[in-house]
Amino acid sequence: MLQMKKLMLGDHAVAQGAYEAGVKVAAAYPGTPSTEITEYIANFNEVNAEWSVNEKVSMEVGVGAAMAGKRALVAMKHVGLNVAADPLFTFSYTGLNAGLVAVVADDPGMHSSQNEQDSRYYAQSAHVPMLEPADSQEAKDFTMLAYELSEKYDTPVFVRLTTRIAHARSFVEIGERKEVEYPYKQDISKYVMVPANARKRHPAVEERERRLSNDINGDLFGESINKVEYGKAGSNKIGIVCSGAVYQYVKEALPDFAIFKLGMVYPIAFENIREFASKYEKLIVVEELEPFIENALKAKGIECHGKNLTGLQGELSVQKISEAILGHKALPEEHTENIPMRPPVMCAGCTHRGVFYILNKLKLNVVGDIGCYSLGCSPPLNAMHSLICMGASISNAHGMFMAKGKEFSKTNVAVIGDSTFIHSGITSLIDAVYNKSNITVIIMDNRTTGMTGHQNHPGTGLTIKNEPTHTLDLEAICRACGVQNLSVIDPYNLAEVENAIKERIKADGVSVIIAKRPCILLDKSMRHDAVSISDCKKCGICLKIGCPALSRRKDNSVEVDAALCTGCMVCAQTCKSGNIKKENNK
Repeated sequence: MLQMKKLMLGDHAVAQGAYEAGVKVAAAYPGTPSTEITEYIANFNEVNAEWSVNEKVSMEVGVGAAMAGKRALVAMKHVGLNVAADPLFTFSYTGLNAGLVAVVADDPGMHSSQNEQDSRYYAQSAHVPMLEPADSQEAKDFTMLAYELSEKYDTPVFVRLTTRIAHARSFVEIGERKEVEYPYKQDISKYVMVPANARKRHPAVEERERRLSNDINGDLFGESINKVEYGKAGSNKIGIVCSGAVYQYVKEALPDFAIFKLGMVYPIAFENIREFASKYEKLIVVEELEPFIENALKAKGIECHGKNLTGLQGELSVQKISEAILGHKALPEEHTENIPMRPPVMCAGCTHRGVFYILNKLKLNVVGDIGCYSLGCSPPLNAMHSLICMGASISNAHGMFMAKGKEFSKTNVAVIGDSTFIHSGITSLIDAVYNKSNITVIIMDNRTTGMTGHQNHPGTGLTIKNEPTHTLDLEAICRACGVQNLSVIDPYNLAEVENAIKERIKADGVSVIIAKRPCILLDKSMRHDAVSISDCKKCGICLKIGCPALSRRKDNSVEVDAALCTGCMVCAQTCKSGNIKKENNK
């Protein structure tokens, strides 16, 4: 039997656990910090893995596989769970044939997200059990356990990660794959959720949850899920309840304290915690995001403290926990002062930069979306004025037209990436055309899902395993949606960009501009000789494109970092003196 240990990301460990558990189907839409799960499991030939067009589709693919009798894995970040919630809630009613595990990665501190949504409430609302690992080994073990629980209790199971577990590495013991398959059986009363059948299934969900709650409080699971670690002798005043990444912080900040470590955060082992709490003068719940565990304990009559000490927002840390519970002061200022700010910027040669430069120049209101191009909001471009969620830009722009009328729409533009357009922008475009909108949409087509690390999508012509497949034609899709006014432009050509935008915002109806060029980080053939600046007039106009390859010297002239410059020539088009040229043309 294979026995070895490997240093793995938490995301990779989840994939390894799913592989060893015999998962046959894995589906996801890329979303940091969950992306690496599906990327990793796609390396196994035994697994049929895919990038789905969105999280709802990926959940439905997983549901289909589980109904058919093969174990399935679905992965997403917390906001992706919103998209997947529709099939999830109903699948909780139907139950399954083979196990289905939904891995959701929350993002405390919003390192790569637009909110700090707490996915534990989805577990409670959907009546779906949720496990939360505290390191990579547990990420693997809990994923494998989740399939056992899924099939034992006839339910999908959540495995919840947070950014620090998803992207931290620790050693994981590698095992062998176990093949699992169940025969497919048609069962109308179980799987066809018309109201008459759904009303019969709901009591089964409640009974399943009661049984699971009783079992988690008993000895059925042993110490495989929840664990109690007693502190040093004499340290009997405070007991700590925690889970996940926070457990690691607590262990370091409060090494002498007794800890009740929750591996299953829903349903909660209330009676076991009650017994634990009885041994201590004070019970403190340490958790990130919402007071989910704290409020649940209080509702059960278990007195505790929590968010009144640690606060509601952002990530916790060893220092924050130590300060909140022990009263230790924060690090002295000299440890943190004079650290330069390094905000994210579009790459040198980014295909989005020229579009935002022109949008800023034309003083248009820009309704944004989720992707690399979200950075269009940053100085000096300052050319994005709202950003809500995946696919919202087109619907938002249509809503603005409905509220403010045609004249406002002549100063308003929606921008959306190619992957995001496929994810949830197509339906919005159909809605806008159908409802006689008057908006302009720019699809920033860089031929990849760039923000999450260059994953393929239906517009790239390649699957997750880099196998050739049908390439979705965005121009044809737009025309099929009813768009009559459509332009395809080169985003490196500023004059072409400006003319297209001016023309389309004047047109009646829904207009679409497809700014089409592959991401500079993917297509190395796009890289050309760097530019140089001779006889700089020090006007600084070229700096308005926000390219990291350009900077000011002490004498106020502009210089080019040849190591960063890709020779896209966007800056040259802004130079009124014509003094920016290719190096080989000096």
